[in-house]
Amino acid sequence: MTTSRDEVLEVLKRIEAPGGDIVSTGVMRALNVDGSTVRFVMEINPAQAAAYEGVKAQAEAELGALNGIESVAIVLTGHTDKAPPPDLKPQRPADPKGPQKVPGIDRILAVASGKGGVGKSTVSANLACALAQQGRRVGLLDADVYGPSQPRMLGVSGRPASPDGKTILPMRNHGVTMMSIGLMMNDDQAVVWRGPMLMGALQQMMTQVQWGALDVLIVDLPPGTGDVQMTLAQKFAVDGAVIVSTPQDVALLDARKGVDMFQQLHVPIVGMIENMSTHICSNCGHEEHVFGHGGVKAEAVKLGVPLLAEVPLDLQIRMAADGGAPITVSQPDSPQAKAFQDVAAGLVSEGVA
Repeated sequence: MTTSRDEVLEVLKRIEAPGGDIVSTGVMRALNVDGSTVRFVMEINPAQAAAYEGVKAQAEAELGALNGIESVAIVLTGHTDKAPPPDLKPQRPADPKGPQKVPGIDRILAVASGKGGVGKSTVSANLACALAQQGRRVGLLDADVYGPSQPRMLGVSGRPASPDGKTILPMRNHGVTMMSIGLMMNDDQAVVWRGPMLMGALQQMMTQVQWGALDVLIVDLPPGTGDVQMTLAQKFAVDGAVIVSTPQDVALLDARKGVDMFQQLHVPIVGMIENMSTHICSNCGHEEHVFGHGGVKAEAVKLGVPLLAEVPLDLQIRMAADGGAPITVSQPDSPQAKAFQDVAAGLVSEGVA
């Protein structure tokens, strides 16, 4: 994993110089992070050259300690006029402003929840497979960096290849093209990253993975309303979000926050899914609403968005996901699979997926 520009900036903001840190004072110019190399200019008052030699040495040492950084090139310049400092490489076009389309991907659909443990990843995996069964070209990005579960749910293992050291070749199973940070880590290895690293990883998986031509990319988001969600919506053109919640009041409290976040980020809410809606005993047929019932439907009516499905709390759904073949693949004719298949068909007919 290469070091991102944001990570470099976080380090530079800690480098003190006369008058403040070298970023906020405007001393640092023309920053370029290219693979394992960092280059920039420090435009200084020539009278302070001696002091800045120490600043330069500190910056070289701290940047060189970052994972993935092999070379640090810092140039001290002492301009006395208004001319701009020299650039270190040919100018690139300015970064486009606002959310951008990902080449080759027609639509991006986020699957989110305000709270963990409501079955968002199970819904994502089954929805992706159901859409593939509808004949759609489907990708699934596991953006839940701290708890990646899609490799297990889709029965995918091994490390993705990178023929040129930059482009990442995704994995594929059940008709779904998939990428997950979990494929880069050992099963028992924790991801201990701060916000800038999360955002950098998301952008790499969106833009450096060779997704090919997709009708829809489903992004399985982590729970909550944090860095990953904001980066996705601010950097990439997200066509809609599906909110997953159980009918439990505590889960609905967080689901409302998730809805509000997407509204603030101008991402349309496609609908809500009530997961673990009801449980039917396999022995006696008794139906029990373990987490309550109807809460998500009432919330959807209140928000003016569709209720896409009420998915039961069922052992077969859990076992299928743990076994690497979601219920829509392992038991496509079952009543449990029908809930996801109906959602997929509805999204296709509405032009969302």
